[in-house]
Amino acid sequence: MQAPTAPSTYNEKILANYVPVYVMLPLGVISNDNVFEDQPKMEKQLKELRAAGVDGVMVDVWWGIVESKGPKQYDWSAYRSLFALVQECGLKLQAIMSFHRCGGNVGDEVTIPLPQWVLDIGETDPDIFYTNRKGNRNKEYLTIGVDNQPLFDGRTAVQLYSDYMKSFRENMSDFIEAGLIIDIEVGLGPAGELRYPSYTGTQGWVFPGIGEFQCYDKYLEAEFKGAATGAGHPEWGLPDNAGEYNDTPGSTEFFGLNGTYMTEKGKFFLTWYSNKLINHGDEILDEANRAFLGCKVKLAAKVAGIHWWYKSPSHAAELTSGYYNLKDRDGYRPIARMLSRHYAIFNFTCLEMRDSEQRADAKCGPQELVQQVLSGGWREEVEVAGENALSRYDSNGYNQMLLNARPSGISREGLPKQIMYGVTYLRLSDELLKDKNFKIFKTFVKKMHADQDYCADLGMYNHQIGPLERSKPKLVMEDLLEATKPMEPFPWGEETDMKVDDFDGVLANLIRKLFSLFK
Repeated sequence: MQAPTAPSTYNEKILANYVPVYVMLPLGVISNDNVFEDQPKMEKQLKELRAAGVDGVMVDVWWGIVESKGPKQYDWSAYRSLFALVQECGLKLQAIMSFHRCGGNVGDEVTIPLPQWVLDIGETDPDIFYTNRKGNRNKEYLTIGVDNQPLFDGRTAVQLYSDYMKSFRENMSDFIEAGLIIDIEVGLGPAGELRYPSYTGTQGWVFPGIGEFQCYDKYLEAEFKGAATGAGHPEWGLPDNAGEYNDTPGSTEFFGLNGTYMTEKGKFFLTWYSNKLINHGDEILDEANRAFLGCKVKLAAKVAGIHWWYKSPSHAAELTSGYYNLKDRDGYRPIARMLSRHYAIFNFTCLEMRDSEQRADAKCGPQELVQQVLSGGWREEVEVAGENALSRYDSNGYNQMLLNARPSGISREGLPKQIMYGVTYLRLSDELLKDKNFKIFKTFVKKMHADQDYCADLGMYNHQIGPLERSKPKLVMEDLLEATKPMEPFPWGEETDMKVDDFDGVLANLIRKLFSLFK
C-alpha cells in the first residue's frame, strides 16, 4: 500500500502572493586566479541560507576571470565547482554575465579587471573605453561605441559577449537542464547595469554629484556627428556646458533653470544618448536570446536606481546615466518595452530606500522613483524583480522592500494585481549571519513568502519556466517613443501588511520613552 501523502502546508490562494528571495554571493567567491577558495565556509553559509527558507542565490560570473588567459580561452571549472555546491545545498541559481570590472563602485570589496588581453588593446586604442569631456578613460566596461567595431582580434564587442554566453551555455548545460540555473542576468554596463558610468568614485565622483556624460570617445563622437548631420544640424556638437562630476544641477548651464536640456539641441542629444543605451541592451539581449534559446531559463537585465536629483526639474543624475526621465517624459517605460521583446525580467535597485533617510539638499526621491519604474514595468507586462542598493539589517529597510514587492498588499483571492517576480538581497556576509541580524532576515524571508513555508515547486506560485522562445521582432523607434508618455503610477500602500517587527528595536524605543518620562 502507498503511504498517504502528507497534507499540504500551503494555503493555495495565499501562496499566489509568494515572492521568492535570492541572496547575492560575495563578489570574490571565485578568486582572481579562478579558484573556488573557501569551499567549507561557503557550504556552511549556503546551508544556513537554505535552512532560513531562502529560495536561491545570485552570483557574478566574471568575464575578467573566465576568459582571462586569451581570446576564447574559457575556463569554467571553478564556477562548475561552485554551482555543484549550490545544487547540493538545494538552492536555485541566478547567474550574472558580468562583463564589467569589479572595483570602484559602492560596495566593491575586491578588484576584478576586464581580461588583460582586452586592456592591452586599450593601450593602443584607448577609445574602446567610455570617456568623459576631459578625456578621462573609464576601464570599467567597453564603450557602446565599439559594440559593432571588429577591434578585438577581428571580433566586435557584441561578439565577445555573445561567444562568452554561448560557451557558458555549452559548459553549464547539465546545470541548466537540471533546473538549477533559472535566470541569466545579462550585464549591460558598469556594475552590470544598463547605464553609462556617469558617476564613478575612481574619477573623483562623490554622492550626490550629478555625474558626467560619457560619450566623448572617438567612436561615439563620430556617431553623434553623423546623427546631427543627418538631422540637418552639422554644427551641433556634444554638450560642453554640463558641468563636472560633483556639480549641482543649478550650477550648470545644461541642467539649470531653463537649461540646455529644454532646447531643441539638448533634446536631440538626450534622445540620441538614451536611445544608444536602449539599443545596446536590445542588441546584447538578442544575442543572449540566441545563446539560451530553448533552455528553461529567464533572461534578466538590471537598471540602476538613480534616486538623487529625482525631485529636481532636470533629473540631472539620471540624464548623465542615460535615463532620459523628466516630469513630462518617462525614461524607464521604453526600457521595459525593449525588455518585453526578449521576455526578460526588469531588475531594479534601491528597493529598501525611503525619502526620509536621504539628504534633503540632494532632492532624492527613491520611493517615487521605485513606484514610477515598477509601475512602468507592470504596464509593459514584463516581470519586475529588484534588490536593495546597500546592505541593510534593520526592520525599516526590510519593510520598505516588502511594501515594494506587493504595493497593494496580500490578496486573499489569489494573485495580487501588482507583485514583484523576485527579490535579491545584497549580500551574503558574516555580518548578515550574526545572530540578531540573521533572526530579522529569516522573518523577512518568511514575510516575502506571505507567511507560507518555503516552496520548492515554482509552478505552485505561478513561476514555472518554459523553454525560452525566440525574441519578438525588433521595435521601431516610434514604439519606444510612444512609451515615453508619462502615466500615473499604480496606488501604493503607506506600509506593508506583512511587517517585520524588530522586537529589540521596539523594546529599545520603549525604554527610551520611559526614561524620558522620568527626566
